[in-house]
Amino acid sequence: MKRILLLTLSLLAACGPRYGMRVPDEMVKKLPYETRIELLEAENDLALAIDKVDEASSEITRARDNIRRARSRAKAAESELDRADDSVSKEVAQLTIDEAVARVEYLRARQHLNVALLDVEQLALRCAFAKFELARVTAARKAKVQGSEELDPKRFEAQVAECEAAVKEERAGLGANTSEEKTAREAWEAKKAALAKKTFDARTSPYVENL
Repeated sequence: MKRILLLTLSLLAACGPRYGMRVPDEMVKKLPYETRIELLEAENDLALAIDKVDEASSEITRARDNIRRARSRAKAAESELDRADDSVSKEVAQLTIDEAVARVEYLRARQHLNVALLDVEQLALRCAFAKFELARVTAARKAKVQGSEELDPKRFEAQVAECEAAVKEERAGLGANTSEEKTAREAWEAKKAALAKKTFDARTSPYVENL
């Protein structure tokens, strides 16, 4: 865990000045053990923020795979429609196409939301980084480490406040994506229900695939 955190700190510091104000590592190395313990909470918050970014990235990959499968499902259903030789088979094939197309539209809307959420979580990670640095400067000044008196805690506090305000604003801006995803999901659920009704029920129908 510590190795991952150190790597993340290095990557964040290399990304540019946005919320990237840091306490020199040489100064932190001089902290007494009991003071370093006080950094654990901020370090755990940083690790949690890393996990959320990883999960958001994984969700994008899962959605991409699901979109690919839904497209293949739609093509297969189109082939079934061409081969259908009675009205019932034709209706089931058409309902399967409709469900697959609605599924793709839903997954695309979900993917838009996933990408927006990843942006927010990446920014939240920078906030966790900023809070971690605030904890470090607080610890350094508390331990009266040489040079820490030149670091202004208010600047680090301002960095955290500015970043958290930006995250709050970005989360509030997710409303349109969330609404789009909800509408598309409801449309897909309706198509799925119609297909399930025609092929017995949603739990046992071989035509209905849940995400």
